[in-house]
Amino acid sequence: MPRINFERIIKADRDRVFSVVTNYSDFQKTLPKYFPSIRVRSRRDNVAVVEEHMRIAGRELTMMTKHITKSPESHEMFVIGGDAKGSHIMERYESVQDGTKVTVMADIKLGKAIRIAGLFSRRKLNRDLEDMIDGFARIIES
Repeated sequence: MPRINFERIIKADRDRVFSVVTNYSDFQKTLPKYFPSIRVRSRRDNVAVVEEHMRIAGRELTMMTKHITKSPESHEMFVIGGDAKGSHIMERYESVQDGTKVTVMADIKLGKAIRIAGLFSRRKLNRDLEDMIDGFARIIES
């Protein structure tokens, strides 16, 4: 299934970028266009299991995700159940001269029914994932 990679420079220091982009418990408030519902099921140290409803590529997905953060360097998400089970998304945060470089590497696996229906395209997925990071950038830079 689709492998998506891209980078963005956000004009803010790495700690600020990391704290906003990895605050998954507030995604519903921060980016309601993409996250109509978020519920943290458990949290221990830097690991959390989260029930997420996510709108992407014109479709709403229901997923159970495992978030692992390594402040302020990385945020990893493993989809452990639901419509995109087996997907893995890695975000890396690097200090650069103009702020913070965010690198997103995603390996998206979609359920059989969704693949058969052909409801997703790599272009739409890529566009929406980039738009999410751009949404975070607008919030952080304002």
